[in-house]
Order: sequence, then C-alpha cells, then structure tokens
Amino acid sequence: MQDILRRTGEIKEREIVSAEHVETPIPAPLPLRTIGDIRAALRSGHGFPGDQETFEADLQRALEASSEADLKAVAAVIVDHRGRVRLHQDPDFDIAVQEGLDLAARLKQEVPGSRAV
Repeated sequence: MQDILRRTGEIKEREIVSAEHVETPIPAPLPLRTIGDIRAALRSGHGFPGDQETFEADLQRALEASSEADLKAVAAVIVDHRGRVRLHQDPDFDIAVQEGLDLAARLKQEVPGSRAV
C-alpha cells in the first residue's frame, strides 16, 4: 500500500513541476487552403470586422473581371484575405498594433502645433 501511495505522490509531484513550466499554447493555424476554408474561418469570427462581407464582394468582382485563363485577381483576393485571417490569429499582432498607436500618440504630443485627428 505504501508503494502505491509513494508512486501516486511522485506522479503528483511531477505534475506540479511540469505545470510550472507550461507556456501559453499557441493556437494551431487554421487550414486555409481553399475558398471554403477562408469562408469558414471568416464565419467563425476569424479576421477583422467586415472581412466576411468584403471577401465575398472582392471575390465576386475579381471573378467578374477575370477571364477563364487568367485568375490572378481571384488569387490576389484569396491571398489577401488568407493573410488577414492569419494576422487575426497572431497573438502578437494586437500588441504590435497597440504599440504603434501609442507611438503615434506620443509623436503627436511632441510636435508643437499639431492638431488631433
């Protein structure tokens, strides 16, 4: 019985030690290989406000303007919105945007005679 208790104590001790060194997990990137993947990501809230509607409108315009042999405009829309979803997933993106806004605010305060926008 003591052997079982000793093993249980060792397991709990290992769990505590390993829990101390756990980093915040980074979410796995969404599979964005198809238009359907991008649509699903935008529907589920990935991306920026209005991206779902913008994607559909941009895609429609690109399809109408493209020939069957030249789909560069369609590819550009897909790449652009895939990048926007990836940015939204990046945990450091919001921090970088906030740092940029803070820097811009400080620079505006330093410039004499500048007016707030």
